[in-house]
Amino acid sequence: MIHDPSPEPTEDGLPVSVRIRQRLKAARKRFNANDNIADFIEPGELEQLLDEVSSKMEGVLDSMVIDTERDHNTAATARRVAKMYVNEVFRGRYVKVPTITEFPNAEHLNELMIVGPITVRSACSHHFCPVIGKVWIGVMPNEHTNVIGLSKYARLAEWVMGRPQIQEEAVVQLADLIMDKTQPDGLAIVMEATHYCMAWRGVKDLDSKMINSVMRGAFLKDATLRREFLALIPRRDKD
Repeated sequence: MIHDPSPEPTEDGLPVSVRIRQRLKAARKRFNANDNIADFIEPGELEQLLDEVSSKMEGVLDSMVIDTERDHNTAATARRVAKMYVNEVFRGRYVKVPTITEFPNAEHLNELMIVGPITVRSACSHHFCPVIGKVWIGVMPNEHTNVIGLSKYARLAEWVMGRPQIQEEAVVQLADLIMDKTQPDGLAIVMEATHYCMAWRGVKDLDSKMINSVMRGAFLKDATLRREFLALIPRRDKD
């Protein structure tokens, strides 16, 4: 039996993805692969979206001529894949930014602070292949900077990376978010990652990595500070 990939209609007769898309268009908001659309998802709709994606994945498996009715290994694959995308690897698209407790800089800290390496996991928006790497974050606070816990940098990075991404854009998004949350004098981010669209397919190069950086404020203006940050990052080629 061929599975019907048509999504289940909601009470108004429209698939939930159509309703969400209509809201986004009405608000003139982007919904690119690496955008967060949580503000346009109403309570209960994420579960409906999961059902819709499951149904569409059944159709994909049928089109790939995989017998999910007789093959016990793929009998529930469509649902597993849907849950993986919606609830895990692309969760950063569908949920709001993590709540981050911010504290005033009571001690007037003004020295360089570096957090990392933070392990990050994403997927390229070209092939949906994994992108796995590490991020180092350098912060130059001032007396007005909001102080956040070290683990919160990892939570923010996970939220940004939890969508189909292009590494260059992901680092910029993370920098914008941290700047907004902490208001430091300067921010520096370096990301190094393996892209499995190169390692698993294409040229199948297992050793190539991509490294890029974003510098803001004092790190952009002060070459000495920038060199200090880069020098304090552990030698990545020894990882």
